[in-house]
Amino acid sequence: MNRIRSKLVRAGVALALAAALPVLAQQNVPFNNGIPVAPEGISHKPLGTGPFDYQTAEGQNIRVEVLTRDVEFPYSMAFLPDGTMLIAERAGRLRIFKDGKLDPRPVQGAPQALMRGEPGLPGSIHGYLNVAVHPDFARNHLIYIAYTKALDAERNGVAVARARLEGDRLTEVKDVLSAEENLRGATALALTTDGKLWIATSASSGDGPQRGDNLGGKVLRLNDDGSIPDDNPFVGLQNFRGEIYTLGHRSSLGLTVHAPSQTVYLSEMGPNGGDEINVIAPGRNYGWPLVSYGRTYQGPWQSSADRPGHAGYEPPSVYWTPSISVSGLNFYTGDKLPKWRGDLFVAGLRYGEIPGTGRVDRILFNQDMQELRRETLLDDLGQRIRDVKQGPDGYLYVSTDEKQGAIMRIGPR
Repeated sequence: MNRIRSKLVRAGVALALAAALPVLAQQNVPFNNGIPVAPEGISHKPLGTGPFDYQTAEGQNIRVEVLTRDVEFPYSMAFLPDGTMLIAERAGRLRIFKDGKLDPRPVQGAPQALMRGEPGLPGSIHGYLNVAVHPDFARNHLIYIAYTKALDAERNGVAVARARLEGDRLTEVKDVLSAEENLRGATALALTTDGKLWIATSASSGDGPQRGDNLGGKVLRLNDDGSIPDDNPFVGLQNFRGEIYTLGHRSSLGLTVHAPSQTVYLSEMGPNGGDEINVIAPGRNYGWPLVSYGRTYQGPWQSSADRPGHAGYEPPSVYWTPSISVSGLNFYTGDKLPKWRGDLFVAGLRYGEIPGTGRVDRILFNQDMQELRRETLLDDLGQRIRDVKQGPDGYLYVSTDEKQGAIMRIGPR
């Protein structure tokens, strides 16, 4: 009895002390259209002239050189067989970087794109979104551009154009994926060696990603002329578009191909957390918006079960919580950085919803493509890292999503 009385006394004292303390409220964070307004205390850090030297975890010490700082919001890079780099600028320009120099003139004949809103702000994914080169470019000179296109005076959608690149001019420009109202936001491109064109689309809200009658929030698989392959998984099924290969995706920032297996990998930006790398397999459902490892921007978990997870849906190969705002990605297969051969490099625009914290993450997989470890690179530069690609020369190249955007080259030190 005395022991029970003692416990009651201690509990009463604790309650009295708690009642005497002032009530501590969390900060009242401002929101804009349901999204917390990002703090700017460490953002907009100017990029130095370089070069920058780094020691890295695998003993692959590197030097990062700034090749140019004269590109405006570069969204993606792609390489021609001779080493020429194509750079898609958000403002609707395609640039050429060749023999160490940026051509001051944009490529002529490129499709017109709409760009609305400063990159990094909510809903500002417009303009030129991605550029990809046909695997048989040496013969056919074909490239592909994803871009925002006007539907009418008030509406826009994302289209994908195919064109023939001859020197600094595009000819035979034709949309192989027509703009539709439900095709909006980030759009990624890749081609496999069998000549198939892969297009990853976005749909951050609504039930569209789970529906088969529209193309938003899907990975599409097309022939290189835009026609639908007969062996796509939903061809002939009622209420399903034949272009669809997978469904249940949110914001599709990058596609890359694992060269040995020709497997397609997607970088998919989550909400507040829950960024994913997904292995694309025919007919699979990746769960958005029903499941996620992220929270809504207001704080609760995205999952309807009020807990993070992917039960009942295809799980990601890699995920981040907090988010790094995943963007472009690339498997490294070169010989200039041999200790990184086979690793996946993923660009990140910001970490934990804080501007000024962009980075590149390096992910080491085992022989079964299961993650063993990861390393963060270039985070000290304070830049929005938009894309990372391997060049034919065996170096890695990185672009920064800034008004005075840069192209950097990563090589051995």
